[in-house]
Amino acid sequence: MFSAVSGLAQHIRGNFQSSSGLARWHLLSMFQYKPTTNNQQLFKSKKSVMKKTNFSALFRNLAILIFLFSFTACATISSFDQYAYTQTTSLKVDALNTMDLATDEYSAHEKNVQELHTNLQKIYEYEKNRPRNEITLKMWNIILDTNGHLLGGFIKRWQNEHKLNAVFVQEEKKIVADAFDQIAGLESHKIKSSDIKTN
Repeated sequence: MFSAVSGLAQHIRGNFQSSSGLARWHLLSMFQYKPTTNNQQLFKSKKSVMKKTNFSALFRNLAILIFLFSFTACATISSFDQYAYTQTTSLKVDALNTMDLATDEYSAHEKNVQELHTNLQKIYEYEKNRPRNEITLKMWNIILDTNGHLLGGFIKRWQNEHKLNAVFVQEEKKIVADAFDQIAGLESHKIKSSDIKTN
């Protein structure tokens, strides 16, 4: 059990040291939504955002690390769930394939988007009803937020603008893919039921 906890902590620690994880999604995706014709202005904007969010990003990841090291056994985090892991990786593929369609008119692929939305809501409901699963649920909230800068925000922008630039789509796909990988990675590092020993 201890090795499983250590593996989970190392996974989060890796995100902290490489500035990845939830904060990295926010930081990278925010740049995609600040178009400007002045390259110098864009550089200053990115630098300003980086400066303002760097401390809070590191603090947020550090807080997760402290949280993980402070709990005992599996008392405050859910155990590994094969269904959740499988659905996350499967939905990643579906989401990225749907995003590829965004260079076309939204109306031509509305059915695909609705199907993806339904499947995302199903996994969200599943995750919401798992005990001690707050961290994973927060990650899903960020991905699905229609006012955010990940998949939910991407779909909303596609709806509003009808079609999106191919370069923008490919860059957003990288960020969304990373977000799904973070959820799958967190799940894969959780304690498996078979590793739990009872006295």
